[in-house]
Amino acid sequence: MLSHKRIWDAIDALAERHDLSPSGLAKRAGLDSTTFNKSKRVAGDGRPRWPSTESLAKIMEATGSSLDEFMALVRGDDVNGKGMPLPNMRAVNLREVPIIGMAQAGAGGFFDDAGFPAGQGWDTVAFPGTDLEDGAYALEITGDSMLPLYREGDIIIVSPAAQIRKGDRVVVKTRGGEVMAKTLLRRTTLIVELESANPAHPPRKLPSAEVDWMARIVWASQ
Repeated sequence: MLSHKRIWDAIDALAERHDLSPSGLAKRAGLDSTTFNKSKRVAGDGRPRWPSTESLAKIMEATGSSLDEFMALVRGDDVNGKGMPLPNMRAVNLREVPIIGMAQAGAGGFFDDAGFPAGQGWDTVAFPGTDLEDGAYALEITGDSMLPLYREGDIIIVSPAAQIRKGDRVVVKTRGGEVMAKTLLRRTTLIVELESANPAHPPRKLPSAEVDWMARIVWASQ
């Protein structure tokens, strides 16, 4: 299983190898300077946040590092070029998952009745890990209802097979074709209550019969 700490340790090691702070590494790669801050590594609810594959690709390009070199840092073969290994590191495994835009997801033909990806028209994106349930897929965020958690253009990984509990962040598709990322407040046989992270967007209360499917968000890019 891929370790959250291993990935972040490798990013820190790459920054140190090039005499940069994590913020300096982010800026060199053309990213927001706070992308790799310690505070960005854990969500407000305590869940680990993973760096996006796009961010990893950009820092490798910015430092002239190959994927093999970055994987060596993850393994701890040579953390900072000075023979200082980290124990028990393993290589990053990248898994391709299907991806579409959230607005596009509302159109027919992309999902089966259970909310699993189906049909044609999907692109793919590399996800750093193999510990995903079958049927997981990616969506590109549109709109501002989940600010500041998710910004327009962020990528989220959604797992229709994952168990959903109160307080989970979810993607919901209505029978009318609306697709939205929200936080689940309550679900009964009659009603589903959803909350936006952005207070400018009021909570949503939907009849359960109007919900086509609901799937849990298991990962998000930064």
